Amino acid sequence: MMLSVQQAKFGLMLLMVLPVASVANTETLHHVDPNTQSETWETTAHGVTFSLTQIQPDQARAFYVNRGFTLEQIEPYANACIYMTVLRNDHAPEVISYVLQDWSIVADKEKRPPIKITDWMTRLKETGAKQSALIAFRWAQFPPEQEYEPGGDWNQGMLTTGLPPGSQFDAVARWTMKGERYEGVLRNVRCAK
Repeated sequence: MMLSVQQAKFGLMLLMVLPVASVANTETLHHVDPNTQSETWETTAHGVTFSLTQIQPDQARAFYVNRGFTLEQIEPYANACIYMTVLRNDHAPEVISYVLQDWSIVADKEKRPPIKITDWMTRLKETGAKQSALIAFRWAQFPPEQEYEPGGDWNQGMLTTGLPPGSQFDAVARWTMKGERYEGVLRNVRCAK
């Protein structure tokens, strides 16, 4: 079967365009805040920006003691490798949605989701924490599931990996758009010490 010159040119153009359109920017950008020394890792994939910024254990202690927890109550959480997490639909053409338990923390060849908010709430209730402190805790966490509209819709909140201070890992955020799955990967993220 012979192709016309026009068909051949069109086919060649498709081959040149399709691979570029399907490749996402998965480079992990890294930044250290000169004042706090907290590190941030960020990537943009399929029009969605995903970032993790370290929350130092002392920062977590101060934040939650000021919301009604005792040091003893919040200590396990403060040492659970905490991040300010941001997911933002900057340029995806449609609404994106995620379920946090579909995300992965990959360390030492093991893969698992971040620690569930419900697990933390149960542990903190068992310590006798005040209801007002528990409410403040819940509202500060990264939502377990959410939808974001195109054009910059976003949210942020705290997320814990449960890894020991100083650990290194990769973080994989997953979302869907029009029924298709996408992901963004942050490589070589470090837990604060």
